[in-house]
Amino acid sequence: MCAGMTVGFAADRVFDDPRRGHPVAAFGRLARLLEKKTYLRSRYAGAVHVALLLVGTATTAAAAQQIARGSRAAVLTAGVTWAVLGGQSLEREALAVHRHLCADNLAAARRQIRNLVGRDSQYLSTDEIARACVESVAENTSDAVVAPLVWGAVAGVPGLMLYRVVNTLDAMIGYRNDRYKEFGWGAARLDDVLNWLPARFTVALLVAFNSQPAYVWRVVRRDAGSHLSPNAGLVEAGFAAALSIRLGGVNIYNGLAEDRGQLGDGTAVTVCDIPRAVRVARQVSVAALVTAVVVRATIRGRHRYG
Repeated sequence: MCAGMTVGFAADRVFDDPRRGHPVAAFGRLARLLEKKTYLRSRYAGAVHVALLLVGTATTAAAAQQIARGSRAAVLTAGVTWAVLGGQSLEREALAVHRHLCADNLAAARRQIRNLVGRDSQYLSTDEIARACVESVAENTSDAVVAPLVWGAVAGVPGLMLYRVVNTLDAMIGYRNDRYKEFGWGAARLDDVLNWLPARFTVALLVAFNSQPAYVWRVVRRDAGSHLSPNAGLVEAGFAAALSIRLGGVNIYNGLAEDRGQLGDGTAVTVCDIPRAVRVARQVSVAALVTAVVVRATIRGRHRYG
């Protein structure tokens, strides 16, 4: 398991996601097909939708673990870890935004940032795009890298797969718009629950690897609560403090303003802060992998000799 997680992490760093045939994309298509049968504007229907997909995923994961033994188990773990992690794609998208901004191609940057954030981008300025990019790097480092590793450490391959299912469903239906406000409620709340521990672990890593740990912790405690999300606020405040910048503020979603509060008390975000955020994200990701491997090895050792 530990070797498989390490190989899968390395594969995510080295290889780009395939344009076709990615397992998460295949799951998304399956979820859309099921939604045609389960959709109603009710929380109950949404809960049934999520439960069916979770049961299917858990059954698949359990069957795969029964079949895979020895070296095949390591291959299975490596493949699943690669499939559920999103560190390389996050970095690629962020640096693409950075290149467009450095080339003064604001129109291209506005298009590119849509791959990372859901806010309206057509009128964003250069610095607003940079802020959106850094905020996405922060939040998705926790959601797309740290969280899968945490649940992989705790529950092995089923933990990896079930977390990614919930996180993908949140991205698909966890919106507050007319269609998904009720139907997507369960997916959004379950995603909040599963990201509670990883978000706080991400903050712990930001504190541990910063030259001013007390300052980072103080900013997180002071500012995270002003964000609407119980998890994203923590991580974004942590990144803001670690980078000595300000994040948060007013964003526009489908024409409606949403105030995320001010996170941090450093300088306003500029284009130069995007690669700095990517470097911090890499550091956090590697530290999360090392911790996950140690935790998983400890759990396996206790099971073997307990």
